[in-house]
Amino acid sequence: MVDVESEVPPLPPRYRFRDLLLGDQGWQNDDRVQVEFYMNDNTFKERLKLFFIKNQRSSLRIRLFNFSLKLLSCFLYIVRVLLDDPSREHGCKELNRACSNQSYIPAAIDWRPIIWVNRSLPLWGLQVSVAVISLLETILLSYLSYKGNMWEQVLRIPFLLEIINAIPFIITIFWPSLRNLFIPVFLNCWLAKHALENMINDLHRAIQRTQSAMFNQVLILISTLLCLIFTCICGIQHLERAGNKLTLFDSLYFCIVTFSTVGFGDVTPKIWPSKLLVVIMICVALVVLPIQFEQLAYLWMERQKSGGNYSRHRAQTEKHVVLCVSSLKIDLLMDFLNEFYAHPRLQDYYVVILCPTEMDAQVRRVLQIPMWSQRVIYLQGSALKDQDLLRAKMDDAEACFILSSRCEVDRTAADHQTILRAWAVKDFAPNCPLYVQILKPENKFHIKFADHVVCEEEFKYAMLALNCICPATSTLITLLVHTSRGQEGQQSPEQWQKMYGRCSGNEVYHINLEESVFFAEYEGKSFTYASFHAHKKFGVCLIGVRREDNKNILLNPGPRYIMSPSDICFYINITKEENSAFKKQEQHRKNHSSRSFYHGPSRLPVHSIIASMGTVAIDLQDTGCRSGGANLTLPSEAGKEVRRPSIAPVLEVADSSAIHTCDLLSDQSEDETTPSDEEVSNGLEYLKGYPPYSPYIGSSPTFCHLLHEKVPFCCLRLDKGCQHNYYEDAKAYGFKNKIIIVAAETAGNGLYNFIVPLRAYYRPKRELNPIVLLLDNPPDMHFLDAICWFPMVYYMVGSIDNLDDLLRCGVTFAANVVVVDKESTMSAEEDYMADAKTIVNVQTLFRLFSSLSIITELTHPANMRFMQFRAKDCYSLALSKLEKKEREKGSNLAFMFRLPFAAGRVFSISMLDTLLYQSFVKDYMISIARLLLGLDTTPGSGFLCSMKITEDDLWIRTYARLYQKLCSSTGDVPIGIYRTESQKLTTSESREMASQSQISISVEEWEDTKDNKDQFNYRSNHRNSTSSDQSDHPLLRRKSMQWARRLSRKVPKHSTKTAEKISQQRMNLYRRSERQELAELVKNRMKHLGLSTTGYDEMNDHQNTLSYILINPSPDTRLELNDVVYLIRPDPLSYVPNSASSRKNSFCNAIGQDTREETQL
Repeated sequence: MVDVESEVPPLPPRYRFRDLLLGDQGWQNDDRVQVEFYMNDNTFKERLKLFFIKNQRSSLRIRLFNFSLKLLSCFLYIVRVLLDDPSREHGCKELNRACSNQSYIPAAIDWRPIIWVNRSLPLWGLQVSVAVISLLETILLSYLSYKGNMWEQVLRIPFLLEIINAIPFIITIFWPSLRNLFIPVFLNCWLAKHALENMINDLHRAIQRTQSAMFNQVLILISTLLCLIFTCICGIQHLERAGNKLTLFDSLYFCIVTFSTVGFGDVTPKIWPSKLLVVIMICVALVVLPIQFEQLAYLWMERQKSGGNYSRHRAQTEKHVVLCVSSLKIDLLMDFLNEFYAHPRLQDYYVVILCPTEMDAQVRRVLQIPMWSQRVIYLQGSALKDQDLLRAKMDDAEACFILSSRCEVDRTAADHQTILRAWAVKDFAPNCPLYVQILKPENKFHIKFADHVVCEEEFKYAMLALNCICPATSTLITLLVHTSRGQEGQQSPEQWQKMYGRCSGNEVYHINLEESVFFAEYEGKSFTYASFHAHKKFGVCLIGVRREDNKNILLNPGPRYIMSPSDICFYINITKEENSAFKKQEQHRKNHSSRSFYHGPSRLPVHSIIASMGTVAIDLQDTGCRSGGANLTLPSEAGKEVRRPSIAPVLEVADSSAIHTCDLLSDQSEDETTPSDEEVSNGLEYLKGYPPYSPYIGSSPTFCHLLHEKVPFCCLRLDKGCQHNYYEDAKAYGFKNKIIIVAAETAGNGLYNFIVPLRAYYRPKRELNPIVLLLDNPPDMHFLDAICWFPMVYYMVGSIDNLDDLLRCGVTFAANVVVVDKESTMSAEEDYMADAKTIVNVQTLFRLFSSLSIITELTHPANMRFMQFRAKDCYSLALSKLEKKEREKGSNLAFMFRLPFAAGRVFSISMLDTLLYQSFVKDYMISIARLLLGLDTTPGSGFLCSMKITEDDLWIRTYARLYQKLCSSTGDVPIGIYRTESQKLTTSESREMASQSQISISVEEWEDTKDNKDQFNYRSNHRNSTSSDQSDHPLLRRKSMQWARRLSRKVPKHSTKTAEKISQQRMNLYRRSERQELAELVKNRMKHLGLSTTGYDEMNDHQNTLSYILINPSPDTRLELNDVVYLIRPDPLSYVPNSASSRKNSFCNAIGQDTREETQL
């Protein structure tokens, strides 16, 4: 069969489709006959049809000519009426004489003025010419449109009207005596209406643009109404020639009064033909106009659903942006509008929303508010249709925001829709800037062409990871990317709310150095010198720069970076410099006290302040500079007895010797240089390098702590032993540091970004926390390939709502538990119920382990009020009222005073939507956020870390002195403070806690009341089984009482003594507090699993504290014990020679020997 197929010759070129398209000429040499097929297009009729009907442009010209003829005929009729004199007799003399010979009847109608009119010869000639041309054109078009049924063409209303208006004029050519015969030429207005409709249709075809049906219907309605009125005016005027002899104006007046149902009665028809005409016209109006109005109302309702169009004229004269979403929720809309219009220069912009779904009732009500109805235009349509993109005028838009639907269960499918929308917009409007929100990191590389991209899972997991080592990082970033003026909480009686609300107004701004009042004087100085002195004088925090010839932003490039006049400076302040008012202050100093604390050319007093700050930048005290080194160690005790410790000045230009002796670079910690014998024996010595495997395309390479060899997959399972180890729970591993537990549904690729910041090279090895992934579903092999190179990373298949799983993964000695919102719960019928399961599970954890640090991700920010919920907490109720007041004032951060959010215990990724919106005004915000979170690493750019203020550090006293100490010693730049204060309990809460402490008895004492070993075993077995059955649901007081009754009934009563003991135990159970019931439940489960209960009681300490963030506080802010200071630390690699040995040994050593040495000042 193969041979037969090989013998088949190929087709000649003329039979191949490719050669037919390309026009191969090989057929000319062939002897075969070429047959050409012709269509009927060359006949004379087809050519006329092509010109008059088929061709859009020529057909449009014919329609326009026809329309003009009809209007001309109506105009000539009006001219004839104005020139006519009804008193004169015109027409045929024989007919007039016959009418005059009749007997005169007073009630009879004189028909002569109705039949005959006065028509001059020139006017008659013009009307005849127009009639002949119109008739010939009508006959020609009927012939060209003939399809076999002649009567269909003849009986059409336009054809009949044409015959009525044209044939009589042609007859008058051959019978001159009929030249003054009345002909109803005013009926040509209906032919003009018909021609106008056809002309509009041809116009749409010619310009290849479909006008809205609303426009067509309005045009038809108006033209119908005008034709009715014009017909009635002309008919009444002509018929009343035999009656009242009305003028055209009187007829117009009568028609308007009649059709408007006013009916004054001063002008009325006198003869029955005119009365009959009025009746006919009213009936026609009652039939035709309601139909037209009904169609118009239907189209109007449909247009309200679809949103209409954004006109081309508005697009060319006004600025607008387009928001593309798959479904528009009220929260998403308000977040976008509030953040977008918070910037002054965007007040004149319009927002065009393009959404495929119909507008819901809430969105409709909001868009009817005058503030939004004049700015926001809703269009129902798809971004994948060019027609809808044309309606939104996407090619003229200033920007296009494409947002994903995070409420979808299948987030990958939601990303696919977003990708197609981005491709469609890029194809339709290549020059329109794209701002795209994507959910899954593996889908990022499909939209690399977009100007700005925010990957939700990347930012989410990086924030949650930094929350574990820098508390409340999520709140810090959220406040920075929200637009605020710092007015929140200023009316509150509590001081912390005033400070917290005031500092929340700080945002990131940029300005050119040579144009800046803040930074212009620091040209040629070091970065740390400019940052410190700008904060001292103006209260602004300089955090980064960008070279003119480089697109990369450098956060705190360090003291070796010299400021250039072309640098772009990025700083944190309540308002940008352009909106700041400066007040000059004259300060007179004596000559003997003119010596400044600062040496060199920086002897400047505090010259000015920012009026909007409200705080004066203080001048540091001149305590003398005795310490020549730039380190963070406290001065010696001998020195403290003589005088207060001093702070070294911040040098204008970095001193190489000073930097070399800095703790950041020179001190090699013991754990880095000489690993312990235990680490060597266990093979736990780490190296630094880039992860060899990334789970998705587009992940930024980060220098990390890695293992020499990857861990076998079996060893990554925490709760199951293997041939390499026999550990089955976290306690057995004997970790030195507390673990971090991440509870997630699946091990998505975004979870990789949780591990990388916690294993970055600048984290000291002694501070690395073990990471345990508590997953509902087993991870994929490619994910295990990515994490097997990182030290102390494990996973366990389990659920957060199972107490046994939590105990096995080490919740009792965990530093943090991170609860990630589950995707499967996002399909709730009620949107806000998507967080229900997560909230209840976290509440259970909070009740079981009250001192455990739990970081939760929610879908809706409004649900954060349910975190750590206490129904009788008066303080939470007061905060709820404060939130309502702030929302009524129009605050974008009404939820900021909720204690879980202020403390960084709860986070919603939707709060980061403003990051994408701000990028329209601040195109650098996404880059800065990625650098702060460690998602991107730029050579020479610093990283975010924190330090804790201890008792040994309180000698620094103020934030300004801390700023100087850090800049002069390690080159760190502080950007804020995380402060924790004790919360005052209300009277009811204090009484409740006192009563619980008075009546409570310990579980151990109750367990010691045993009669014999058999009874103890019976009771403990019974409690273990009960706890196992109810491990998913914490015991309540009612259930514990029922349990105690069952326990007392089931225990055998051998003697009276035993019965008394059981009765006493039951009374003790009644008197137990809820905390003890929960503690007993947990301890029983730990004993059942073979885990030690040591250390669990420490997790039950009731803590009544509140925490909040002060971003860029004023220089005179007093430092308090346990304050956590956010720092941007310079990149250690920028000080290390570019050699492999130095890269391998000196990264994390530069940070300090351990946490205590690092944070001590």
